[in-house]
Amino acid sequence: MKGMNTEELFRIALGLAKPWTVTEIAFSEDKHQLDLHLDFPAGSRFACPQCGQGDCPVHDTQERTWRHLNFFQHKTLLHARQPRVKCPEHGVKTVEVPWARPQVGFTLLMEAFIMALVQSGMTPKQVARMIDEHDTHIWRILEHYVEKARNEADYSDVKIVGVDETSRRRGHHYISVFMDLQGKRVMYATEGRDAETVKAFKADLEAHGGKAKQIEEACLDMSPSFIAGLREEFPDAHQTFDPFHLMKLVNEAVDEVRRQEQKDHPELTGTRYVWLTNRWKHTRKQQESFEELRGAKLKTVRAHHMKCVFQDIMTEPDRTVAEEQLAHWRTWAARSRLAPMVKVAKTFKDHWAGVVRWFTSRISNGLLEGINSLIQTAKRKARGFRSTKYLITMVYLIAGKLKFTLPTLGCAAHTK
Repeated sequence: MKGMNTEELFRIALGLAKPWTVTEIAFSEDKHQLDLHLDFPAGSRFACPQCGQGDCPVHDTQERTWRHLNFFQHKTLLHARQPRVKCPEHGVKTVEVPWARPQVGFTLLMEAFIMALVQSGMTPKQVARMIDEHDTHIWRILEHYVEKARNEADYSDVKIVGVDETSRRRGHHYISVFMDLQGKRVMYATEGRDAETVKAFKADLEAHGGKAKQIEEACLDMSPSFIAGLREEFPDAHQTFDPFHLMKLVNEAVDEVRRQEQKDHPELTGTRYVWLTNRWKHTRKQQESFEELRGAKLKTVRAHHMKCVFQDIMTEPDRTVAEEQLAHWRTWAARSRLAPMVKVAKTFKDHWAGVVRWFTSRISNGLLEGINSLIQTAKRKARGFRSTKYLITMVYLIAGKLKFTLPTLGCAAHTK
Protein backbone atom coordinates (compact mmCIF):
# COMPACT_ATOMS: atom_id res chain seq x y z
CA MET A 1 0.00 0.00 0.00
CA LYS A 2 3.11 2.17 -0.09
CA GLY A 3 2.61 5.25 -2.24
CA MET A 4 -1.17 4.80 -2.40
CA ASN A 5 -3.08 8.08 -2.66
CA THR A 6 -6.02 8.95 -0.40
CA GLU A 7 -8.64 8.44 -3.11
CA GLU A 8 -7.38 4.92 -3.80
CA LEU A 9 -7.35 4.14 -0.08
CA PHE A 10 -11.01 5.16 0.29
CA ARG A 11 -11.91 3.19 -2.87
CA ILE A 12 -10.52 0.04 -1.28
CA ALA A 13 -12.18 0.84 2.07
CA LEU A 14 -15.54 1.24 0.34
CA GLY A 15 -15.05 -1.96 -1.62
CA LEU A 16 -15.60 -0.23 -4.96
CA ALA A 17 -15.01 -2.28 -8.08
CA LYS A 18 -14.29 -0.86 -11.53
CA PRO A 19 -15.45 1.31 -13.12
CA TRP A 20 -16.28 3.13 -9.84
CA THR A 21 -13.56 5.33 -8.34
CA VAL A 22 -13.24 7.99 -5.64
CA THR A 23 -12.64 11.28 -7.44
CA GLU A 24 -12.77 13.83 -4.63
CA ILE A 25 -12.62 13.93 -0.83
CA ALA A 26 -13.86 17.02 1.01
CA PHE A 27 -13.76 17.46 4.77
CA SER A 28 -15.53 20.29 6.60
CA GLU A 29 -14.33 20.81 10.14
CA ASP A 30 -17.11 23.30 10.81
CA LYS A 31 -19.85 20.91 9.67
CA HIS A 32 -18.08 17.82 11.09
CA GLN A 33 -18.76 16.24 7.71
CA LEU A 34 -16.82 14.13 5.23
CA ASP A 35 -18.00 14.14 1.60
CA LEU A 36 -16.77 11.41 -0.75
CA HIS A 37 -17.43 11.94 -4.45
CA LEU A 38 -17.60 8.81 -6.59
CA ASP A 39 -17.66 8.60 -10.39
CA PHE A 40 -16.89 6.42 -13.38
CA PRO A 41 -14.76 7.22 -16.45
CA ALA A 42 -16.32 8.48 -19.64
CA GLY A 43 -17.23 5.64 -21.98
CA SER A 44 -17.95 3.19 -19.14
CA ARG A 45 -20.55 0.56 -19.84
CA PHE A 46 -22.87 -1.21 -17.39
CA ALA A 47 -25.11 -4.26 -17.36
CA CYS A 48 -28.83 -3.84 -17.97
CA PRO A 49 -30.52 -4.22 -14.54
CA GLN A 50 -33.41 -6.13 -16.13
CA CYS A 51 -31.75 -8.69 -18.39
CA GLY A 52 -28.11 -8.52 -17.29
CA GLN A 53 -26.69 -7.70 -20.71
CA GLY A 54 -23.33 -6.32 -19.72
CA ASP A 55 -22.31 -3.92 -22.44
CA CYS A 56 -24.89 -1.11 -22.36
CA PRO A 57 -23.83 2.51 -22.93
CA VAL A 58 -24.73 5.23 -20.44
CA HIS A 59 -27.80 7.19 -21.57
CA ASP A 60 -27.71 9.88 -18.85
CA THR A 61 -27.05 10.27 -15.11
CA GLN A 62 -28.70 11.66 -12.01
CA GLU A 63 -26.87 13.18 -9.03
CA ARG A 64 -27.53 11.22 -5.84
CA THR A 65 -26.35 11.35 -2.21
CA TRP A 66 -26.21 8.53 0.36
CA ARG A 67 -25.57 8.58 4.10
CA HIS A 68 -22.66 6.30 5.00
CA LEU A 69 -21.10 5.12 8.28
CA ASN A 70 -19.53 7.96 10.22
CA PHE A 71 -15.82 8.55 9.74
CA PHE A 72 -14.90 8.56 13.42
CA GLN A 73 -17.40 11.12 14.80
CA HIS A 74 -17.90 12.85 11.46
CA LYS A 75 -20.99 12.47 9.31
CA THR A 76 -20.05 10.87 5.98
CA LEU A 77 -21.89 11.29 2.69
CA LEU A 78 -21.31 9.57 -0.64
CA HIS A 79 -22.07 11.57 -3.80
CA ALA A 80 -22.28 10.02 -7.25
CA ARG A 81 -23.85 10.24 -10.67
CA GLN A 82 -26.19 7.29 -10.88
CA PRO A 83 -26.22 6.12 -14.52
CA ARG A 84 -29.12 5.09 -16.68
CA VAL A 85 -28.18 2.73 -19.51
CA LYS A 86 -29.80 2.11 -22.87
CA CYS A 87 -30.51 -1.58 -23.36
CA PRO A 88 -31.28 -2.72 -26.94
CA GLU A 89 -34.09 -4.90 -25.61
CA HIS A 90 -35.50 -3.04 -22.62
CA GLY A 91 -34.78 0.60 -23.33
CA VAL A 92 -33.49 3.09 -20.74
CA LYS A 93 -33.01 1.57 -17.26
CA THR A 94 -31.45 2.90 -14.04
CA VAL A 95 -28.34 1.01 -12.92
CA GLU A 96 -28.25 -0.03 -9.27
CA VAL A 97 -25.18 1.21 -7.42
CA PRO A 98 -23.26 -1.51 -5.53
CA TRP A 99 -23.28 0.29 -2.18
CA ALA A 100 -27.02 0.93 -1.68
CA ARG A 101 -30.49 -0.42 -2.35
CA PRO A 102 -32.56 1.30 -5.06
CA GLN A 103 -34.31 4.52 -4.01
CA VAL A 104 -32.75 4.45 -0.51
CA GLY A 105 -30.68 7.29 0.93
CA PHE A 106 -28.47 5.08 3.11
CA THR A 107 -25.62 2.81 2.13
CA LEU A 108 -25.95 -0.91 2.82
CA LEU A 109 -23.35 -0.74 5.57
CA MET A 110 -25.20 2.15 7.22
CA GLU A 111 -28.39 0.09 7.14
CA ALA A 112 -26.55 -2.86 8.70
CA PHE A 113 -25.25 -0.56 11.44
CA ILE A 114 -28.77 0.75 12.14
CA MET A 115 -30.15 -2.79 12.31
CA ALA A 116 -27.39 -3.78 14.73
CA LEU A 117 -28.18 -0.83 17.01
CA VAL A 118 -31.91 -1.64 17.15
CA GLN A 119 -31.27 -5.35 17.70
CA SER A 120 -28.94 -4.46 20.57
CA GLY A 121 -31.83 -2.77 22.38
CA MET A 122 -31.86 0.83 21.20
CA THR A 123 -35.20 2.30 20.13
CA PRO A 124 -35.58 3.76 16.62
CA LYS A 125 -35.86 7.21 18.20
CA GLN A 126 -32.58 6.73 20.06
CA VAL A 127 -30.87 5.55 16.87
CA ALA A 128 -32.28 8.51 14.96
CA ARG A 129 -30.92 10.95 17.54
CA MET A 130 -27.57 9.21 17.54
CA ILE A 131 -27.05 9.47 13.79
CA ASP A 132 -28.94 12.77 13.38
CA GLU A 133 -31.74 11.43 11.15
CA HIS A 134 -35.54 11.37 11.44
CA ASP A 135 -36.85 8.16 12.98
CA THR A 136 -39.21 7.66 10.02
CA HIS A 137 -36.12 6.76 7.97
CA ILE A 138 -35.09 4.24 10.62
CA TRP A 139 -38.51 2.59 10.58
CA ARG A 140 -38.41 2.25 6.79
CA ILE A 141 -35.14 0.35 7.05
CA LEU A 142 -36.47 -1.92 9.79
CA GLU A 143 -39.68 -2.62 7.85
CA HIS A 144 -37.72 -3.49 4.70
CA TYR A 145 -35.44 -6.04 6.35
CA VAL A 146 -38.23 -7.54 8.48
CA GLU A 147 -40.43 -7.98 5.41
CA LYS A 148 -37.54 -9.47 3.44
CA ALA A 149 -36.69 -11.92 6.24
CA ARG A 150 -40.33 -12.89 6.71
CA ASN A 151 -40.67 -13.60 2.99
CA GLU A 152 -37.89 -16.14 3.38
CA ALA A 153 -39.25 -17.73 6.60
CA ASP A 154 -40.23 -21.40 6.46
CA TYR A 155 -43.19 -22.64 8.53
CA SER A 156 -43.54 -26.04 6.87
CA ASP A 157 -42.76 -27.94 10.09
CA VAL A 158 -45.07 -26.04 12.46
CA LYS A 159 -47.56 -28.27 14.32
CA ILE A 160 -48.31 -26.49 17.60
CA VAL A 161 -49.37 -22.85 17.75
CA GLY A 162 -50.38 -20.34 20.38
CA VAL A 163 -52.40 -17.17 19.95
CA ASP A 164 -52.75 -14.21 22.27
CA GLU A 165 -53.52 -10.53 22.09
CA THR A 166 -51.53 -7.53 23.24
CA SER A 167 -52.53 -3.89 23.49
CA ARG A 168 -51.06 -1.20 21.27
CA ARG A 169 -52.22 1.61 23.51
CA ARG A 170 -54.83 2.25 26.18
CA GLY A 171 -58.35 1.51 25.09
CA HIS A 172 -59.51 -1.08 22.61
CA HIS A 173 -56.47 -1.15 20.34
CA TYR A 174 -55.02 -4.64 20.03
CA ILE A 175 -52.86 -6.84 17.86
CA SER A 176 -53.08 -10.62 17.72
CA VAL A 177 -49.85 -12.59 17.91
CA PHE A 178 -49.51 -16.16 16.61
CA MET A 179 -46.56 -18.23 17.79
CA ASP A 180 -44.84 -21.47 16.89
CA LEU A 181 -44.69 -22.96 20.39
CA GLN A 182 -42.13 -25.60 19.47
CA GLY A 183 -39.86 -23.22 17.58
CA LYS A 184 -40.41 -20.50 20.20
CA ARG A 185 -40.88 -17.82 17.57
CA VAL A 186 -43.58 -15.36 16.54
CA MET A 187 -44.86 -16.34 13.11
CA TYR A 188 -47.52 -13.71 12.50
CA ALA A 189 -48.85 -10.53 14.06
CA THR A 190 -51.78 -8.47 12.82
CA GLU A 191 -54.12 -5.73 13.95
CA GLY A 192 -57.35 -6.75 15.70
CA ARG A 193 -58.41 -9.73 17.81
CA ASP A 194 -61.35 -11.28 15.99
CA ALA A 195 -61.91 -14.41 13.92
CA GLU A 196 -60.59 -12.63 10.83
CA THR A 197 -57.12 -12.54 12.40
CA VAL A 198 -57.13 -16.35 12.46
CA LYS A 199 -58.13 -16.43 8.81
CA ALA A 200 -55.29 -14.05 7.98
CA PHE A 201 -52.85 -16.20 9.97
CA LYS A 202 -53.89 -19.30 8.02
CA ALA A 203 -53.21 -17.52 4.73
CA ASP A 204 -49.81 -16.35 5.98
CA LEU A 205 -48.94 -19.82 7.27
CA GLU A 206 -49.69 -21.41 3.91
CA ALA A 207 -47.76 -18.68 2.11
CA HIS A 208 -44.70 -19.80 4.08
CA GLY A 209 -44.97 -23.52 3.35
CA GLY A 210 -47.23 -24.53 6.23
CA LYS A 211 -50.58 -26.32 5.98
CA ALA A 212 -53.68 -25.87 8.10
CA LYS A 213 -54.24 -29.63 8.36
CA GLN A 214 -50.82 -30.18 9.92
CA ILE A 215 -51.63 -27.98 12.94
CA GLU A 216 -52.34 -30.50 15.70
CA GLU A 217 -52.62 -28.28 18.77
CA ALA A 218 -53.57 -24.67 19.44
CA CYS A 219 -53.30 -22.84 22.76
CA LEU A 220 -55.49 -19.82 23.47
CA ASP A 221 -57.55 -18.03 26.07
CA MET A 222 -61.33 -18.28 26.08
CA SER A 223 -61.85 -15.53 23.53
CA PRO A 224 -65.00 -16.50 21.56
CA SER A 225 -63.46 -14.99 18.41
CA PHE A 226 -60.30 -17.08 18.64
CA ILE A 227 -62.29 -20.21 19.50
CA ALA A 228 -64.59 -19.77 16.49
CA GLY A 229 -61.78 -18.75 14.16
CA LEU A 230 -59.58 -21.72 15.03
CA ARG A 231 -62.51 -24.12 14.77
CA GLU A 232 -63.30 -22.78 11.29
CA GLU A 233 -59.79 -22.45 9.86
CA PHE A 234 -58.02 -25.28 11.72
CA PRO A 235 -60.71 -27.93 12.27
CA ASP A 236 -58.16 -30.69 12.95
CA ALA A 237 -56.42 -28.81 15.76
CA HIS A 238 -57.21 -29.59 19.39
CA GLN A 239 -57.80 -26.44 21.42
CA THR A 240 -56.10 -26.10 24.81
CA PHE A 241 -57.18 -23.26 27.03
CA ASP A 242 -54.08 -21.68 28.47
CA PRO A 243 -53.66 -22.79 32.12
CA PHE A 244 -52.36 -19.34 33.05
CA HIS A 245 -55.64 -17.91 31.78
CA LEU A 246 -57.60 -20.48 33.80
CA MET A 247 -55.62 -19.58 36.91
CA LYS A 248 -56.30 -15.91 36.22
CA LEU A 249 -60.06 -16.59 36.14
CA VAL A 250 -59.86 -18.36 39.50
CA ASN A 251 -57.77 -15.58 41.02
CA GLU A 252 -60.21 -12.95 39.78
CA ALA A 253 -63.06 -14.90 41.39
CA VAL A 254 -61.19 -15.07 44.72
CA ASP A 255 -60.57 -11.32 44.61
CA GLU A 256 -64.22 -10.64 43.80
CA VAL A 257 -65.30 -12.72 46.82
CA ARG A 258 -62.92 -10.67 49.00
CA ARG A 259 -64.17 -7.33 47.65
CA GLN A 260 -67.79 -8.29 48.29
CA GLU A 261 -67.06 -9.59 51.77
CA GLN A 262 -64.87 -6.74 53.03
CA LYS A 263 -67.94 -4.49 53.15
CA ASP A 264 -68.95 -6.39 56.29
CA HIS A 265 -65.45 -7.51 57.32
CA PRO A 266 -63.07 -4.52 57.36
CA GLU A 267 -60.22 -6.81 58.45
CA LEU A 268 -60.04 -7.88 54.79
CA THR A 269 -59.22 -4.36 53.62
CA GLY A 270 -55.74 -4.17 52.14
CA THR A 271 -55.32 -7.96 52.00
CA ARG A 272 -55.78 -8.43 48.26
CA TYR A 273 -52.30 -9.82 47.61
CA VAL A 274 -52.47 -12.06 50.68
CA TRP A 275 -54.95 -14.18 48.71
CA LEU A 276 -53.62 -13.65 45.18
CA THR A 277 -49.91 -14.24 45.88
CA ASN A 278 -48.69 -17.80 46.23
CA ARG A 279 -47.89 -18.54 49.87
CA TRP A 280 -44.23 -19.31 49.20
CA LYS A 281 -43.89 -15.78 47.80
CA HIS A 282 -45.53 -14.00 50.74
CA THR A 283 -43.73 -11.16 52.43
CA ARG A 284 -43.47 -11.39 56.20
CA LYS A 285 -46.40 -8.99 56.60
CA GLN A 286 -48.54 -10.97 54.14
CA GLN A 287 -47.68 -14.22 55.96
CA GLU A 288 -48.69 -12.69 59.29
CA SER A 289 -52.01 -11.50 57.84
CA PHE A 290 -52.68 -14.90 56.31
CA GLU A 291 -51.99 -16.74 59.59
CA GLU A 292 -54.25 -14.32 61.44
CA LEU A 293 -57.19 -14.72 59.02
CA ARG A 294 -56.92 -18.33 57.83
CA GLY A 295 -58.85 -19.68 60.84
CA ALA A 296 -61.71 -17.21 60.49
CA LYS A 297 -65.03 -18.32 59.03
CA LEU A 298 -64.71 -16.08 56.01
CA LYS A 299 -65.93 -16.68 52.46
CA THR A 300 -62.60 -15.36 51.22
CA VAL A 301 -60.76 -18.08 53.12
CA ARG A 302 -62.98 -20.73 51.51
CA ALA A 303 -62.44 -19.25 48.04
CA HIS A 304 -58.69 -19.15 48.65
CA HIS A 305 -58.69 -22.80 49.69
CA MET A 306 -60.51 -23.68 46.47
CA LYS A 307 -57.87 -21.77 44.51
CA CYS A 308 -55.04 -23.72 46.19
CA VAL A 309 -56.73 -27.04 45.43
CA PHE A 310 -57.17 -25.97 41.79
CA GLN A 311 -53.45 -25.16 41.59
CA ASP A 312 -52.57 -28.60 42.90
CA ILE A 313 -54.86 -30.32 40.40
CA MET A 314 -53.25 -28.47 37.48
CA THR A 315 -49.87 -29.97 38.42
CA GLU A 316 -51.17 -33.56 38.61
CA PRO A 317 -49.10 -35.63 36.11
CA ASP A 318 -51.67 -38.38 35.57
CA ARG A 319 -54.21 -37.22 32.98
CA THR A 320 -57.03 -39.50 34.09
CA VAL A 321 -56.62 -38.63 37.76
CA ALA A 322 -56.35 -34.91 36.98
CA GLU A 323 -59.53 -34.84 34.87
CA GLU A 324 -61.45 -36.69 37.57
CA GLN A 325 -60.18 -34.35 40.30
CA LEU A 326 -60.99 -31.26 38.23
CA ALA A 327 -64.53 -32.55 37.63
CA HIS A 328 -64.99 -32.88 41.41
CA TRP A 329 -63.52 -29.39 41.89
CA ARG A 330 -65.97 -27.97 39.36
CA THR A 331 -68.89 -29.52 41.24
CA TRP A 332 -67.51 -28.19 44.53
CA ALA A 333 -67.20 -24.65 43.11
CA ALA A 334 -70.67 -24.83 41.53
CA ARG A 335 -72.22 -25.71 44.92
CA SER A 336 -70.12 -23.31 46.99
CA ARG A 337 -72.74 -20.53 47.05
CA LEU A 338 -69.89 -18.12 46.29
CA ALA A 339 -71.23 -16.40 43.17
CA PRO A 340 -67.81 -15.63 41.57
CA MET A 341 -66.68 -19.24 42.08
CA VAL A 342 -69.98 -20.54 40.73
CA LYS A 343 -69.43 -18.43 37.63
CA VAL A 344 -65.95 -19.94 37.12
CA ALA A 345 -67.39 -23.44 37.45
CA LYS A 346 -69.98 -22.66 34.78
CA THR A 347 -67.31 -21.20 32.49
CA PHE A 348 -65.20 -24.35 32.86
CA LYS A 349 -68.23 -26.55 32.17
CA ASP A 350 -69.07 -24.60 28.98
CA HIS A 351 -65.47 -25.01 27.74
CA TRP A 352 -64.69 -28.37 29.29
CA ALA A 353 -62.94 -30.03 26.34
CA GLY A 354 -60.44 -27.16 26.03
CA VAL A 355 -59.94 -26.96 29.82
CA VAL A 356 -59.03 -30.63 30.29
CA ARG A 357 -57.01 -30.77 27.05
CA TRP A 358 -54.18 -29.25 29.07
CA PHE A 359 -53.65 -32.59 30.82
CA THR A 360 -52.95 -34.17 27.41
CA SER A 361 -51.18 -31.44 25.43
CA ARG A 362 -49.30 -29.77 28.31
CA ILE A 363 -48.95 -26.63 26.19
CA SER A 364 -49.37 -23.09 27.45
CA ASN A 365 -48.95 -19.53 26.27
CA GLY A 366 -46.28 -18.81 28.84
CA LEU A 367 -43.87 -17.93 26.04
CA LEU A 368 -46.41 -15.53 24.57
CA GLU A 369 -46.89 -13.92 27.95
CA GLY A 370 -43.14 -13.47 28.20
CA ILE A 371 -43.01 -11.94 24.73
CA ASN A 372 -45.93 -9.68 25.62
CA SER A 373 -43.88 -8.44 28.57
CA LEU A 374 -40.95 -7.69 26.22
CA ILE A 375 -43.31 -5.86 23.85
CA GLN A 376 -44.71 -3.72 26.66
CA THR A 377 -41.17 -2.94 27.81
CA ALA A 378 -40.25 -1.88 24.27
CA LYS A 379 -43.36 0.32 24.18
CA ARG A 380 -42.37 2.02 27.41
CA LYS A 381 -38.80 2.58 26.20
CA ALA A 382 -40.10 4.07 22.96
CA ARG A 383 -42.89 5.94 24.80
CA GLY A 384 -45.36 4.22 22.52
CA PHE A 385 -45.42 3.56 18.78
CA ARG A 386 -47.06 5.97 16.36
CA SER A 387 -48.68 3.21 14.34
CA THR A 388 -49.71 -0.43 14.59
CA LYS A 389 -47.33 -1.21 11.74
CA TYR A 390 -44.39 0.01 13.83
CA LEU A 391 -45.46 -2.15 16.78
CA ILE A 392 -45.80 -5.25 14.58
CA THR A 393 -42.36 -4.60 13.08
CA MET A 394 -40.91 -4.46 16.59
CA VAL A 395 -42.68 -7.72 17.55
CA TYR A 396 -40.96 -9.51 14.66
CA LEU A 397 -37.60 -7.99 15.61
CA ILE A 398 -37.97 -9.02 19.25
CA ALA A 399 -39.43 -12.49 18.86
CA GLY A 400 -39.57 -13.54 15.21
CA LYS A 401 -36.19 -15.30 15.18
CA LEU A 402 -35.83 -13.98 11.65
CA LYS A 403 -32.67 -14.46 9.62
CA PHE A 404 -31.51 -11.11 8.30
CA THR A 405 -29.23 -10.96 5.25
CA LEU A 406 -27.07 -7.92 5.84
CA PRO A 407 -23.63 -6.71 4.71
CA THR A 408 -20.93 -7.48 7.27
CA LEU A 409 -19.79 -4.36 9.08
CA GLY A 410 -16.27 -3.37 8.21
CA CYS A 411 -16.21 -5.35 4.98
CA ALA A 412 -16.53 -4.38 1.35
CA ALA A 413 -19.78 -2.92 0.10
CA HIS A 414 -22.35 -5.47 -0.99
CA THR A 415 -22.84 -5.99 -4.69
CA LYS A 416 -25.92 -7.47 -6.20
